[in-house]
Amino acid sequence: MKNLWNSAIGLLLVNGALLGLTLPFGKMAGQAGVAPMLWAFVISFGAGGVLLCVLLARGQRIALNAHKLRYFVITATISYAIPNLLLLSAIPHLGAGYTGIMFTLSPVITLVLSILLGVRRPNGLGIAGIAVGFVGAAMVALTRGEAGQPAELFWVIMGLLVPVSLAAGNIYRSYDWPADAGPIELAAGSHLASAAMLLIAIVTVGGGVASFDTLAGAPVLVLAQVAAASTMFAVFFRLQAVGGPVYLSQIGYVAAAVGLISGTFFLGERYQALTWIGAAIVTVGVFMTTRAQNGKA
Repeated sequence: MKNLWNSAIGLLLVNGALLGLTLPFGKMAGQAGVAPMLWAFVISFGAGGVLLCVLLARGQRIALNAHKLRYFVITATISYAIPNLLLLSAIPHLGAGYTGIMFTLSPVITLVLSILLGVRRPNGLGIAGIAVGFVGAAMVALTRGEAGQPAELFWVIMGLLVPVSLAAGNIYRSYDWPADAGPIELAAGSHLASAAMLLIAIVTVGGGVASFDTLAGAPVLVLAQVAAASTMFAVFFRLQAVGGPVYLSQIGYVAAAVGLISGTFFLGERYQALTWIGAAIVTVGVFMTTRAQNGKA
């Protein structure tokens, strides 16, 4: 475990695989009648609650101050509450595998935001990678979900907003990381803040407390999602500290692979050849932007 905790590639693979499980779990939750907003709450409350217990068991606590409170609220909004709600809402319309492809755009968008915010200067390879990734994304978007079941353009756009929100979160978390905070404290605080936001939304506009009854129909799935989410986010912030925002964003590769494999082989989803070709082109674009980020151009 100590080797894993200090290994960027090991943390990347674990994070990506566990993130990818959110896709089939989210689709199965929807089929069980659980609303997207409620399932997003399950993810954040489950992960935040488990990580808080781990923190307390280690004799530590969430030491709140103005900086951390700001960090928790902003991170919760753009990294968890918004992207998870968009993701889970889009999956029933686009399919788990197709929605997972959207994750692969996160490194490209992270680089674009880094350039726009002056964090990093563009080079030729980086610009070319962005262009290639855009072409691949356009091809994927044109297929609009599963073969023979084209989704409305609205849901494609919602899916594309997921990596935009995730990329913004990648940049923000590195930029504003509290100097005196550890990864588990930040993960617990951010997820509990996200859960609080989602709970308010559920009570006011998302069906109320009565909607929680739907969770009783999928108890094993709830436990599996909580276990996956809490494990993932225990190492998510560690990967951010070890690898940085762009390296972290590459968990989208692994997550997309898990989503496509689970969707195709276990959930009976089928995709057009253009979807697969577009996904491959996006991967090439991401590879190019990653090399550019690492200064190998």
